[in-house]
Amino acid sequence: MQQNLLHTKDYIVFLIYFLIVAGYGIYIYNKKKKAVSDSKDFFLAEGSLTWWAIGASLIASNISAEQMIGMSGSGFKMGLAISTYEWMAAATLIIVAVFFLPIYLKNKIYTMPQFLEQRYGKTVATIMAVFWLLLYVVVNLTSILYLGAIALNTVSGINFEVCMIALAFFAVVITLGGMKVIGFTDVIQVFFLILGGLATTYLALGLVGQQYNTTGVFNNFHLLMQQAPDHFHMILDKNNPNYLDLPGLSVLVGGMWIVNLNYWGCNQYITQRALGADLKTARNGLLFAGFLKMLMPIIAVIPGIAAYVLYQKGMFHEGIGVGADQNPDHAYPVLLNLLPSGLKGLSFAALTAAVVASLAGKANSISTIFSLDIYKKIYHTTDEKKIVVVGRITVVVAMILAIIISPFLGIDKKGGFQFIQEYTGFVSPGIFAMFIMGFFWKRTNSGAAMFAMIGGFLLSIVMKVLPKFADLSGLAASGWSKLNPDSGRFEIAFLDRMGIVFVVCIAGMIIISLMDPKSKNNPRGLEVDAQMFKPSTPFLVISLLIVGLLTALYTIFW
Repeated sequence: MQQNLLHTKDYIVFLIYFLIVAGYGIYIYNKKKKAVSDSKDFFLAEGSLTWWAIGASLIASNISAEQMIGMSGSGFKMGLAISTYEWMAAATLIIVAVFFLPIYLKNKIYTMPQFLEQRYGKTVATIMAVFWLLLYVVVNLTSILYLGAIALNTVSGINFEVCMIALAFFAVVITLGGMKVIGFTDVIQVFFLILGGLATTYLALGLVGQQYNTTGVFNNFHLLMQQAPDHFHMILDKNNPNYLDLPGLSVLVGGMWIVNLNYWGCNQYITQRALGADLKTARNGLLFAGFLKMLMPIIAVIPGIAAYVLYQKGMFHEGIGVGADQNPDHAYPVLLNLLPSGLKGLSFAALTAAVVASLAGKANSISTIFSLDIYKKIYHTTDEKKIVVVGRITVVVAMILAIIISPFLGIDKKGGFQFIQEYTGFVSPGIFAMFIMGFFWKRTNSGAAMFAMIGGFLLSIVMKVLPKFADLSGLAASGWSKLNPDSGRFEIAFLDRMGIVFVVCIAGMIIISLMDPKSKNNPRGLEVDAQMFKPSTPFLVISLLIVGLLTALYTIFW
């Protein structure tokens, strides 16, 4: 890809960003360092994060290279429909704030393995703690780091290995300060992320306008809709070539809910931001994050659609490729390379902010699970300073491992967004079933949890390889399967597979629990009071506003 390398102005802008984030992080660390020897303070920033810091940290940790690069590439390929991951997340965050957070906070739950131990016993918790560590290091941390380095290398021309090491170092420095530093510096990261992202979107729409002699952001957006009408449908029909990625109504009533509820409600990486706050603050933080999620398609998806329209006019063929060599993931970097000096540095800083914030958040969660759920239990230590030291060592070790193994995982060939979704999707249905049943049905026992955890994983694998041994073409007429041109086989859409596995897990858990007479008086069942789920009036009003906006968006772009 032809590159327009960074200029002096760009490096100055980036240096300003780095100094602001680093300086603010040092300030927060020094201000709070008296409490940093306490493990709960280090891992959770207990009682310190405000609602706006929680919300910003959630978004900064969530948005990374796989969204900025991968989602923009999906916008190029399939259009606005990929926005369902962002817009459905806004509704999911409201559900998590109302129904999940009260349970975590009332039971003083700080890690996901801690909940599983309290609800299902040590065996289930230990297995899941080890699994989560492997998943976070081998899948999430590696893909974020690798994709981030590719993106920065593409935009700046700086050596790939240098980009990877620099990102890891920057993230480690932030993470070693604990959750307080991560949470408050994430506010700045989100500022740069949104500002730089909006600048790229503005440029992309301006380029479209130039091709058709129009001016003005809204006029150019309307022109975009006219030139790519097939890219502005949220619900894809079964004849759409991208149906296997987003199978029609399943994004509203099927597997997309499992993806989002598991990610936002049962994920240490995400929920950790809210577990150190009181209920009101945590809920407001999640609500703020939901509002920000609604804005993300403007930053991540619209540029990809604009690149598609420009591509049809003969632009970017060298950068994105033609025919079999076409790579939609190059759409966003190509646009960034067109930014003027100075503005490109801002977007470069935004991309760096997205990657570093996600790396720091993920590393902190890895550190939390290992320190509190494995090290502390193995050595039965109560030495808070030692636990914090172990947590910091874990951060460094995890990042070094990610640097070493990420080039060998084939992340660049599979695509980062797909890489993460595929591997987490094998376990998401079972994990979510364990949590939802553990929350709201006292009779659910440890045997049922083991079934969901192991059985759900095995069933996901079986359904993944099923098309190799069975002809699923008979399901095509109903929309349950579609021919995959890459494999030449009829396959069930990824989200539909997740929905099926989830239903089987729930059914199996109910049967196993009912077969156990001891489960009638399960001492591990949680006490759930309906009053604890009641939201405040302001929270309810803003939630209804978000739901109303989502309804309008899906109606307009159905």
